[in-house]
Amino acid sequence: MEDKQKTLSDYRLQKAKEDLEAAKITFEHHKLAQSVNRSYYAFFHAVRALLAYDLFDSKRHSSVIGYFNQQYVATGKIGKEYYKMLARAFDKRMKSDYHDFYSVTKEEAREQLDNAGVFIDLIEKYIEDHYVYKGL
Repeated sequence: MEDKQKTLSDYRLQKAKEDLEAAKITFEHHKLAQSVNRSYYAFFHAVRALLAYDLFDSKRHSSVIGYFNQQYVATGKIGKEYYKMLARAFDKRMKSDYHDFYSVTKEEAREQLDNAGVFIDLIEKYIEDHYVYKGL
């Protein structure tokens, strides 16, 4: 494993955790749209942490999500339910950020926040099992 890949992955995973913490704080302060935004970015940075090992990156969120789906979900390495979590988070973030009069419910924000934590844990374990401990 290249040290650069691990360093980049670790940095992105830390960003994901910071975004998750920000999502929790904004949720607790009833800032639901902001919580949805930050929880989505927790998903996004977690995926990018994984993709650092593939030397893949893109500024386009749809490209990152598509690559994750093709290389990890379609191949059976990661369950489809995790792709669905990510896709729903992306959709909610887009609606919340860009659609006038779209209102996030407390239940939606809570679900996305919880899913982001589960997703980060999954990605962190996948990296540990497939890259860190194998010395790749």
